[in-house]
Amino acid sequence: MTVRATRHLHPPGLHRRALLLGLLAGGCTPDAPALQGGWVGTHPERGHRLRNEVPKAEGPLRKTGVLIVGAGIAGLACARALARQGVADFALLDLEDQAGGNSRAHHLGGTPCPLGAHYLPLPGPDAREVQQLLAELGLSRQVLGRTEWDERHLCHSPQERLFIDGAWHEGLLPPAEDASTREQYRRFAAAVSQAQRDAGFAMPTRRARWTAAHAGLDAQTFATWLDRQGLTDARLRWYLDYCCRDDFGANVAGVSAWAGLHYFASRHGFHAPGDDTAEREPVLTWPEGNGWLSARLAEPLRERLHLGRSVLRVTEQKHGVELLAWNEAAGAPERWQARAVVMATPLFIANRLLAAPPDALRDAAGQLSYSPWLTANLLLREPLLIRPGAPPAWDNVRYGTGALGYVDARHQSLDPLPRPPLLTAYFALPATQRGELLRQPWQHWARWVTGEMAQTHPDLPGKLERIDLCRFGHAMSIPTPGLRGSAALAALNEARGRVVFAHADLAGYSVFEEAYTAGVEAAARIRL
Repeated sequence: MTVRATRHLHPPGLHRRALLLGLLAGGCTPDAPALQGGWVGTHPERGHRLRNEVPKAEGPLRKTGVLIVGAGIAGLACARALARQGVADFALLDLEDQAGGNSRAHHLGGTPCPLGAHYLPLPGPDAREVQQLLAELGLSRQVLGRTEWDERHLCHSPQERLFIDGAWHEGLLPPAEDASTREQYRRFAAAVSQAQRDAGFAMPTRRARWTAAHAGLDAQTFATWLDRQGLTDARLRWYLDYCCRDDFGANVAGVSAWAGLHYFASRHGFHAPGDDTAEREPVLTWPEGNGWLSARLAEPLRERLHLGRSVLRVTEQKHGVELLAWNEAAGAPERWQARAVVMATPLFIANRLLAAPPDALRDAAGQLSYSPWLTANLLLREPLLIRPGAPPAWDNVRYGTGALGYVDARHQSLDPLPRPPLLTAYFALPATQRGELLRQPWQHWARWVTGEMAQTHPDLPGKLERIDLCRFGHAMSIPTPGLRGSAALAALNEARGRVVFAHADLAGYSVFEEAYTAGVEAAARIRL
C-alpha cells in the first residue's frame, strides 16, 4: 500500500482527458455498458453506531474469561498467544463479517485479491514473534543455521516497475538522469547508514532503545530534516514521498524524520544505483495479499470468533469487565462479562468504548491522526496494451501521480494459461476527503479510479468488466512529529491488568510486524 502528496489526490486535479476516459468507463454515453461494481469489505455505518446513544436494552448475557475487542492482526495474534499459553476461555468480537482488519481478502472473477495490505517483507532478527509464526505456517525452515524461505510464497519476478519519461523502468527508484541526482541518492544512502550505526532502528520499533538522537529526529518533519541535509532533488523527494505514503499514509511533510529514516534503517537500508551491496528486498505475497495470513490466523479460532458485533461500551468493574455489543445479524444488543479485556482496536476507538479510559489513552488518542484509504479491485476482460520498457510486474507505479500504483493479484499464479490481469489499486486520501469517501456513491469513486489509471493505461476503461471498492475511513495512524516519543504511548505499551491494549497504533504507525507483536505481548500482560 502506498500514498502520494495529497494535493494530487482530489478528483478535480485529474487531467481532462483522463477524467473523460473515466466517465466513458462509467457508462455515461448512450452506447456504453453500465459500470458493474460496488462497495465491499467494510461497513462504516456499524462503526458510526458509537456516535449514537447507547441502547438501554441489555440483551442476553454471555460469559468468558478474556474478551478481545477487534479481530484484526493484533487481536488474532493475541488470541493465538493465549491459546498457546493454555488459555481456552476467550472470545473475539469484531464489527465486520470477516476477521483480519486491514489484512483481509476479496474474490472477484473467481480469483482472490486483497482488500488492504498485500505483502510482508521478510522479518528481521528483532521480529521474533513474526519469524516464529511464519515458520509454523510452513513458509520458512532452518537449514544449517540459516533461514530458507519457500519460494512459492516469495514475490515472483518481475517484482516492481515505475512508469516515467514515457516508459516502464525496472524498480521503483526513479532512474538518475544526471550526476546531481546520483550524488543525492548516494548522500541519502550514507545518511541512512549513519543513522543505523549511530542511533539504531528496529522492527518492531520498541526493540530499539529510545535515545536523544531518536527524540531529535522525532521532533521535526522528515521534509525539514531533508531540507537541512540539502537533499532536495525532485526524483529523490518523490521517491521518499512515495515510501512514506506506502507505510504511513502521509508524505514527507506529514511524518517525522524518525519515521522517514525508520522506514529504511529498520529494514533494508537505502541503496543508490550502482551500489554493489544493493539487493532488492524479498517480500512474501499471495494473490489475496495478507488475507492469506489473516485467514490462517483466524481458522483455528473460528469457534471463538464472534463477527458482526459492534461493541458499544466496555466497563471495568470490581471483579471483571462488562461489555455491551450490537449483534448486527440479530439487530439486537447483547451483553458480555469477562475477567479481562484486550482492546485490540485503534486507540481512538478504545478511548470511546471504555467507560473510564485511563489518562494515557486519552492523551494518546488526542495525539493520533489517521489516513483514510481507498482500494479498488479491477477485473479486466483482456490484457492491457504493452507500453515501452519493462514488462508487467507485480507492483506498478506511475511517477508523479498521487496514486500509489497497483498490484496484479494474478502475478503469483502458476496457471500456465494466460488470463487478463486482476488489478488492485491503492489510494491514501487526505483527511479532508474522509467525509467525501463516506458520502459519495461508489460510482463516483469508480470513475475517479479509472480516470487516474487511464493516465498510464488509456485502454483500461474500455476493458474494465467490474470494479469493487473498499474504503477505510481511519486506515492507519500517521507517525507525526512527537508521536513515537510520546509518554502516553509508552505507558500503554507497558500497561498490565484487567484492561490491556494491543494494536499497531501503539507503535505510532501501521504495519503487520507491529500489530502482530503488540498482540502477542498483550497476551502476556493480562491479569486473570
